Amino acid sequence: MLREVYTSALPSTCVLLGQAAAVSSYEDYSATAAVYDDTRGAIGYEVILGVLCALPGTLENRVLLDAGCGTGNYSAALAAHVGRIEAVDVNPQMLAMARTKLAAQAAHGRVRFHVATIDALPLAAASVDAAMLNQVLHHLPVEPHWAAHAGVLRELARVLRPGGLLSINMSTHEQLRRGFWPYHLAPQALTEVLRRHPSLDELDALLRAAGFTLKSRIVPASQPMQGAAYTDVRGPLRPEWRRGDSFWALCGREELDAALARLHELDAAGELEAYAREYDRDRQSLGQITFVFAEKS
Repeated sequence: MLREVYTSALPSTCVLLGQAAAVSSYEDYSATAAVYDDTRGAIGYEVILGVLCALPGTLENRVLLDAGCGTGNYSAALAAHVGRIEAVDVNPQMLAMARTKLAAQAAHGRVRFHVATIDALPLAAASVDAAMLNQVLHHLPVEPHWAAHAGVLRELARVLRPGGLLSINMSTHEQLRRGFWPYHLAPQALTEVLRRHPSLDELDALLRAAGFTLKSRIVPASQPMQGAAYTDVRGPLRPEWRRGDSFWALCGREELDAALARLHELDAAGELEAYAREYDRDRQSLGQITFVFAEKS
């Protein structure tokens, strides 16, 4: 039965198809890799760990797939708790950062790295106990009508053992509209990022079609996606800060210039902090990320 939980405190803990998958469909992660960790971490990893701990069996013996692992933040947070992590990413620069970060774990066989697309995983059928997708799905092509998403979910179902757990970390449409205070400064980019995120109903249908049963949704409402960096109201003025949120890669030059000009205007008038507080109010109850958990049927 589906459980949906909105919480201000975390629970107790116990990319593209085929050749085009070399990069996100809109973000240049080869350029982003070097600064990505400046503003991004494993936000909400305790949610994943808590759900994993509730599964039958011994967590230390489980194999966890990190599909689209990026720089390895979630793998690094969870590696000590599971038997092994299969870390997969198609971007060599992002995966190089993950290899460096997890070198000690890899040396002891706790992490294995794969340069591959997530719709053609280099793993045997029914070979992993759990899989996670952290802020990945919106980088897949939308057309034709979520076909890439359906293919990725079918591939994850293939490598998961019966009863295996899938964790999807995403942002809902409501969170995107009301949970990120700078987004309304770039309305065209907001429209595009909404288009690239399946709604919860659309995701539920895709999961069912791929052979999953929806189990729960959990929202760590108190944790912004960019962690402490999000509280820096002047952050959006800096290119390296914007690199930590692929939303800004959807802005055209004219729209980005207009958004930055408005931020500079507010800052010069001494009104930027108040402006950010006003437009951040809903985020404190809605959160910015939602964890969707499903079981392979």
